[in-house]
Amino acid sequence: MWIYAGRRVIQGIITVWFIATATFVAMHSVPGDPLLSDKAMTAEIRANLAAKYGLDKPVFPDQYMTYIGNMLQGDFGISFTQQNREVNDIIREHFPVSAALGILAVLFAALGGILWGALTALYRNKLPDIIIMFLVILGISVPSFVFAALGQLGLVGLNSWAGQTVLPVAGWGTVSHMLVPALVLGLSTMAFLTRLMRSSMLEIVNSDFVRTAKAKGLPPTRIFLKHQLRNAVLPVITVLGPAIAAITTGGFVVELVFAIPGLGRYFVEAVQQSDYTVIMGTTVFYGAFLVFMVILVDLVYGLIDPRVSVE
Repeated sequence: MWIYAGRRVIQGIITVWFIATATFVAMHSVPGDPLLSDKAMTAEIRANLAAKYGLDKPVFPDQYMTYIGNMLQGDFGISFTQQNREVNDIIREHFPVSAALGILAVLFAALGGILWGALTALYRNKLPDIIIMFLVILGISVPSFVFAALGQLGLVGLNSWAGQTVLPVAGWGTVSHMLVPALVLGLSTMAFLTRLMRSSMLEIVNSDFVRTAKAKGLPPTRIFLKHQLRNAVLPVITVLGPAIAAITTGGFVVELVFAIPGLGRYFVEAVQQSDYTVIMGTTVFYGAFLVFMVILVDLVYGLIDPRVSVE
């Protein structure tokens, strides 16, 4: 197990290095001067920044080695557009907001996906199955920004009908601010997990050990909970790690629509303002977080399923 964990960590480090290199190449392929922005910047400050990041030197190998060296020290640099703000401070202050929203969205997605997937399998080709699968296709097909706009419109209508603020339309600060954005953020993942859970449940229902349990006269509830649901949820766990990372770091549009001060909002602003250090820093951070979650789920999966042996 430890040998496998070590190999996965090494693979993860290589993956993060590739992400960092690809991001560096992509950003330096974009035309323009990263130190030119709408904010006033003296020639002295511009020269100091150029010297710090090696922008006055060749891209390869000087700028690249400076970039990799700073990254290995955990230094993603200083924002080119936000005065006296380091990229590390932006990540430290705003990632917890995105993470809190993402965790709640994952809970909605996981619980809803397992519940609706199991329900559609039990009522296969019947009315509940048809209705839920129609909603699943809708959830997968419609972009998140459409659901975000519809969610805000629904909140406006609900508050207007109630004559008071039942749930805030936008903003951040309380759990009530998180409910609708988290639901909107988790809808597509919930739809995907529902399809996966349905397929897994249909395979388990027709398996030999389930037929044996029925032949022994075990109660249907015990068969469903102990034999069907427990085994059918394992494939869901395998995709839950990437889903957690994707939801936690992928709510860019949702954060913009609901005016949530998360990290995704700053990433979008950095792209609009060509803030190279913020773009590269957040991209590498997102990539490392995704790799970490994938490795973590691989290890947890081996502990949950006793049939999986890792050499």
